[in-house]
Amino acid sequence: MVLQRIFRAVIMGPPGSGKGTVSARITKTFGLKHISSGDILRANINAKTELGLLMKSCIDQGQLVPDDVMCRLILSDLRAMGQNSWLLDGFPRTAFQAEALDDAYSVDTVINLNVPFHTIKQRLTSRWTHLSSGRVYNIDFNPPKVLGLDDVTGEPLVQRDDDTPETVTRRLKAYETQTEPVLEYYRSKGVLQIFSGTETNKIWPHVEAFLHRKLSSVKQQVA
Repeated sequence: MVLQRIFRAVIMGPPGSGKGTVSARITKTFGLKHISSGDILRANINAKTELGLLMKSCIDQGQLVPDDVMCRLILSDLRAMGQNSWLLDGFPRTAFQAEALDDAYSVDTVINLNVPFHTIKQRLTSRWTHLSSGRVYNIDFNPPKVLGLDDVTGEPLVQRDDDTPETVTRRLKAYETQTEPVLEYYRSKGVLQIFSGTETNKIWPHVEAFLHRKLSSVKQQVA
């Protein structure tokens, strides 16, 4: 589908809700540019920048990165996108961030993945990561070819500090406390669309159908 004007979307959901997978499918199907806060965080952490070290400390403790730091990082990347349509994954996570984004850009739609916390806990605590690339495996449904080793490099996989059961519980609580107001913010603006379920492959067709309808409507408005 070729977009007739700039289309800007946000995808939301708790850590481990499948935002990365759904985002990849959206960008492939609809041609939006993908900006993942997780990718930006990893790049800074791997480079051991001052902000990266601060962010790693927050993440390891199950805390969200400070608003001003996240806004500086993400809005800088958005400015670099120019006049492209994009999908934001993992940002905004607080009302402060949502307002900062709204001040800079008009968001057309917000997709929220509503996955039960107990499903996420099981999913995340079974997750193993290849740190240098960010590739993620899940022992339950997406295991590596060789247990404990990355498929591409053969290097060891690790369970990140933020994927241990204790930290996952803290992360989900932090998400619930800080991010629920963001959903209310976007609901009040009439741009929030909620998709509920426990399996990404069952949620995706509904997201895809919604975006086809949404983008067709946008195309008609432009015409």
